[in-house]
Amino acid sequence: MPKRILATLNDTSVFLQEWLSNPRRTGAIVPSSKKLAAAMARWLPTEANEYVLELGPGTGAVTQALIGRGLHPQRLIAIEKNPKMAGILRDRFPRAHIITGDARHLDRLLQEQLNGHGTVGAVISSLPLRNFPADVAEELAGKIRAILSPKGKWVQYTYHLGKERPKGAAHFRLLTSNVVWLNLPPARVSVYQK
Repeated sequence: MPKRILATLNDTSVFLQEWLSNPRRTGAIVPSSKKLAAAMARWLPTEANEYVLELGPGTGAVTQALIGRGLHPQRLIAIEKNPKMAGILRDRFPRAHIITGDARHLDRLLQEQLNGHGTVGAVISSLPLRNFPADVAEELAGKIRAILSPKGKWVQYTYHLGKERPKGAAHFRLLTSNVVWLNLPPARVSVYQK
């Protein structure tokens, strides 16, 4: 069996196991499709020296698309709450900065990682915001806004296909919002600017 197919089956197995053990922590039962990952990765910062912060990367489908699109792994900081998935990410992307932690503490985690050196040009989020209480989502959005550089972008997907803004997005300008039909299930990718 080809390596790529085997890796996809392994990732799907990990997602399903983790979702069954804690469905509120793991917002998806399968990894993002290549189409969804590409739709998110196209929003890399234009400044090559800016960092990308990925929230809830899972086993790295979007991470791979970001690097494939030209992001230097050293410019990627990923925060994954699930220790098993964070371990997989470290093995696959040894030059990226993988943090096992809660995205709700991204301000502190980034401070420890960057130590005041560098700016974040884009936040790429696969977090299941619809599962979060409204106050938690608002607090998280405030932290995203605070760490983004001027004109920085927040890219968020959801399985809810309606056009209403996700929790926390009220203080951002909506740039675009499109449905990626070739994903299981289909997902809406919305891009917000600070």
